[in-house]
Formats: sequence, C-alpha cells, structure tokens
Amino acid sequence: MKLTIIGAGYVGLVTGTCFADLGNEVICADNNGEKVELLNRGGIPIYEPGLEELVKKNRKNGRLSFSTDIKEAIRDADIIFICVGTPSRSDGSADLTGIEKVSRIIAESIDSYKLVVEKSTVPVETGEWVKKTIETFKKHGCEFDVASNPEFLREGSAIEDFMSPDRVVIGVESKKAEEMLRQLYEPLDTKIVVTNIKGAEIIKHASNSFLATKISFINAVSNICEKAGADINTVAEAIGLDFRINRHFIKAGIGFGGSCFPKDLKAFIHISENLGYSFDMLKEVEKINETQKELMVRKAAKTLWNLPDKVIGVWGLAFKPNTDDIRSAPSVDIIKRLLAERAKIKVFDPAAMENTRAEFGDRIVYCRDVYEAARDSDCVILMTEWNEFKEIDWHRLKGVMRQPVILDGRNIYDPGKLKEMGFRYEGIGRS
Repeated sequence: MKLTIIGAGYVGLVTGTCFADLGNEVICADNNGEKVELLNRGGIPIYEPGLEELVKKNRKNGRLSFSTDIKEAIRDADIIFICVGTPSRSDGSADLTGIEKVSRIIAESIDSYKLVVEKSTVPVETGEWVKKTIETFKKHGCEFDVASNPEFLREGSAIEDFMSPDRVVIGVESKKAEEMLRQLYEPLDTKIVVTNIKGAEIIKHASNSFLATKISFINAVSNICEKAGADINTVAEAIGLDFRINRHFIKAGIGFGGSCFPKDLKAFIHISENLGYSFDMLKEVEKINETQKELMVRKAAKTLWNLPDKVIGVWGLAFKPNTDDIRSAPSVDIIKRLLAERAKIKVFDPAAMENTRAEFGDRIVYCRDVYEAARDSDCVILMTEWNEFKEIDWHRLKGVMRQPVILDGRNIYDPGKLKEMGFRYEGIGRS
C-alpha cells in the first residue's frame, strides 16, 4: 500500500519506518524542513535502538522517503496516518490544534478516496472532529473514511513493540476501512481488536492510565515498607507472582515520566471531567507520582544533613533506559528541586546529555562517565537504570567520592554489599 505519515516525530518516524519494512511505500511528511533535511541525509533526530539502521535500509530500497510537501504526499497515499503532537495544556487537556491543522490540509488536498487514521494519542470524540473538519473544508466530492489506530510503542523498544505487538487496536466506521487496516497489519500475525472510533480512543488513555496506576500503587506500598521495616523488592516479587497482577510495572522507584504517561493521565482526567465523571483515583495516581520525586529530595537532605553547597552526582537523566527523552523525566524535577536548595549538580547519562544541556544550560556540570560525576561528590543519586550503571567498580567509586553515599532511585543495587564496603545506602522502600 501507499502510506503517508504526517509528522516525522517519535511515533511517526517509527511507524513509517516499520510499515516500510513490511513492504509498503511510505512517505513521512513534516513541515519541519531541518528535520526532513536531516532524515534525507541519513541522520536521525531521536535516539531509538535499531531505528537508524532500519531507516537507512528502507531508504536504500526505495520504500521510505521524507518530504515537506504534505499536500502532495496526501494525494499520493491510500492511507494517511496523523502522527502530530498533542501536548498538554495548562489545565491538563490535550492541545489539538495540530490535529485540526492537519485535518484542514487533508481536506484541501484529497482528490480521491482516502482512509484517514488517527495515530496520535487524542481525547475521545477527536475522530468526529477530524471527520467534520474534512467534510466541511474538502474541495472535491470524493469519499473518505476516518479511523483510529492508537500506538502502544515504548521508547527504547519501539521497533520490537511495532513488529511483535500484544495487539493492534482499530476503531472504524466502515467495512472498507476495517478491511484496509486488516490488510495493512496482516504481516504481523497478531490479535486485532476492532471497535468504533471512540472505543479505540478510550483504549489508549485507559491502558496508559492503568499502567501509571500500577506504578503509583507500588510506590505508595514502598513508602509503607520503608516505615514498617520491610523490603519492597520482596513484596513486589510476591505480588507479581499472582497471575492476575503479574510483575510488569510494579517496580518501586522515583516515579514515571516520559512523553506518554504524565500527559495521557492528565488528559484522561480532563476527558472524564468533561463527560461528567470525576476520576479521583487517577488524581491520586498523579499526586503519588509527584510525591515520589519530592521524597528523593528529602532522602538526600536527611542523608547529607544540609543540601546547600553539597555536591551531588546524578547517574541517569532520561526517563527510562535506551532513550534520550527527558520529557517529564523524574530526574529533571529532582534536579530542579536540588538546585533550589543550592546543591551543586554533576550529571551523566549515556544518551540524554544534549537534551539535558538544552534544559539546564550551565547551571549543572556535564560529565564523561559515572566516575567523573561521582568525583568529589557528597552522594550519588541513581535516576535511570541503564545497564552500564549496574556494573560499577565500587572500590574505584569510593576512592573518588567525598562521602560514600548512594541514593538508589531504582533499587538496582545490593544494600548489604554496599554497606559492607563502607557505603551509606538508601533505596526506595527498602529497610
């Protein structure tokens, strides 16, 4: 099939590249000329394992191209995927101006039947607005369908998630749209859940909100464990062995971040209120997540006595491993709080240094590795569980630190081992 992906950001670029790898002819269209130029030179604007190689492969075989001519790309396509951003407004609702602008461009460009698919995460009823907008402003009498096909890509494993999904969700209003999307996803040989457009829109928000709930639940339990003298790792392991619950997303830490969970949680709360339901449980999930970051700052203050002029090394800046994304990352909020307490911050992350520099400028010190970040530090705070942070020369580390203090924000280290070596250790929910 001929596909046009509007928006060459994280979702659009991964989606378009993977569809091309499945044998489709794909154009990723974006109005950001610099980004398109970079992609046409063989560069990649984001860090995602395996993506650069897949883009090069499919550009070489002619199945993947990039363009700023959005209208021409629309006219060439059988299916158009809308993959533009839907950032949060100050009240938590999603800003849909990008979706509206793209819908207008589609309306002005289509001259034959097109299937228009929402891929961006959008509030329920957005599909209706897309349909109304295209119907109102289209210049030709051609037919079209609107569908919803939410993405469930995890940063750091997006290609695997696309190629081996748990399920594909499609929200459609016509048999033709359903058949086209079934044909498109047929090579993946996975369960396809078919519903209406509103159902698909709700599934995306409900899924992310439920996963966020699991994280905040185990973080709340970790605080109880810490006060009671229990170990959250053992508690979580036992809970996770219950097949009704499972082990995924019940790992205690400093909270969730990224471009999806915080934004989608706020949006679902706002959607629910607009529909006349106060989703108080999700408000508490959000509150627990914010509290978890504040607790880490309190741990630092308690362990070091006073924070002003203390040197704190930070290991990990991205909201999760295998990405350079610091959007809503717990590390960003924690560093801001520490700076407000007049602590001095040294940081290292394998991939997110450039994005962090854009956020903090010269207010913090950027280091080449974990040991430089720890040198002359009063403590080290682990924020992101990159694999390379799991293999530390502790004797070397102790020798370069001013005070041998480890604050383990992801519970990846052995407290007994570190205490035996003379470190002061604090984890999350560990006695």
